[in-house]
Amino acid sequence: MTVIKIPDLSLVVLVGVSGSGKSTFAARHFLPTEVISSDFCRGLVSDDENDQSATGDAFEVLHFIAGKRLAAGRLTVADATSVQQAARQPLIELARRHHVLAVAIVLDVPEATCATRNAARPDRAFGDHVIRQQRAQLRRGLRGLRREGFHRVYVLDGEAEIDGALVEREPLWNDRRTDHGPFDIIGDVHGCFAELAALLGRLGYAVDADSGSARHPQGRKALFVGDLVDRGPATPAVLRLVMGMTAEGSGLSVAGNHEAKLLRALRGHNVTTGHGLASSLAQLAAEPPGFGREVAGFLDGLLGHVVLDDGKLVVAHAGLPAAMHGRASAAVRAFALYGDTTGETDEFGLPVRYPWAEDYRGRAMVVYGHTPVPEPQWVNGTICLDTGCVFGGRLTALRYPERELVSVPAAEMYYEPGARRARHRGRHRQAHHRDAPQRVDRDGPAGERDRGPRGDEPVRHRSPLAHLPAADYVPDRHLEAGRAAGAPRRGVRGLP
Repeated sequence: MTVIKIPDLSLVVLVGVSGSGKSTFAARHFLPTEVISSDFCRGLVSDDENDQSATGDAFEVLHFIAGKRLAAGRLTVADATSVQQAARQPLIELARRHHVLAVAIVLDVPEATCATRNAARPDRAFGDHVIRQQRAQLRRGLRGLRREGFHRVYVLDGEAEIDGALVEREPLWNDRRTDHGPFDIIGDVHGCFAELAALLGRLGYAVDADSGSARHPQGRKALFVGDLVDRGPATPAVLRLVMGMTAEGSGLSVAGNHEAKLLRALRGHNVTTGHGLASSLAQLAAEPPGFGREVAGFLDGLLGHVVLDDGKLVVAHAGLPAAMHGRASAAVRAFALYGDTTGETDEFGLPVRYPWAEDYRGRAMVVYGHTPVPEPQWVNGTICLDTGCVFGGRLTALRYPERELVSVPAAEMYYEPGARRARHRGRHRQAHHRDAPQRVDRDGPAGERDRGPRGDEPVRHRSPLAHLPAADYVPDRHLEAGRAAGAPRRGVRGLP
């Protein structure tokens, strides 16, 4: 018996020649409302399911209905021959547009069987040459289905395997809706172990003497928004504690952009070591042999985002628009890890963050970090918990569902904010220009141009977070992948 596993939310494409039994298979394994048949769509537009002249309009209707179902988060089955790559490609693009996985189920039935079935149907008035042509197209395309973009491909060979197949639905890994908490959601730690231990203590957790795990007497779960690593003095200790809590079930973390880069470095990829990565690598190098491999395995298993408590709570490192909740695509993961930008840069050459939370109207509460803020603020049911502990601010947690904020102050500034370093470089350049012979031009002295358009603006907050950049540099490939389609390019500079 062949077990076909499909995600709860996916686009299932049935592939097979006319007479292979696709509609019978669909009726056996899926709800009538889940199946969109090209024959049915032909009937809708022409009153005749066999009117081949209406095929173009019929597929426009099929793609439209499929898109509406996927947008609503409904599993959708496309029942058409789909033996040509040109016919499958619009469906692959539809799945990508709605951030769902595409699954191909191929019904490979002998040509003679298909011919016999079609001959028994008076409405199928076409010759055997049509079946031969479709079967030839099917055979040519089988090996390339994964390369076309199908996440999973199942080939059922013959009537017996088709009749014995079992379809099982399974939730996506980010679907944790059955986990109701309660949770303590913790902002960006960035290697600040002392502050993390203190915060867990304030939240009521008992941290083991060896700092290998922690647990709450009432069964609460610590949920980390990512960026556990880099910049701070004790990245290995933070990882050891969070890894232990995750293994024990008392903790859970999503991936941050810093975890993604650290993982690439641990796997031997050529990456730049700025933004605190060099300190993490140096600290991990001092750990016992094998710990780095454990860390790499842990980081590799981190999800981009999680949906919890019957869909009422979403946690993602950089936040996530409602249209991406519970979805699976490269674009969803890129947004969850890196956020989005307007395409502009601020006076320090850093990307201007797109304030997605201002447009958020989703049902779920979204808790995130990534962009340091002086104080957490609720914006349309979303909240950022990155209060810049590593920059001398605070480490903050949100108790859910109580919506209570708990924080501890940083013991010191472990890492100088990027904007402050940029200003320092600007002052250094200005000093250099003062010592060098001056020249006059329309834009004024060269040193003045280095300050940027807001270099002399007063600072509202006196904390070390007041001059923080919007976030770390984001590679263009992640920005483009994570950008929400059609989103306005409104942006904010500095703090949101």
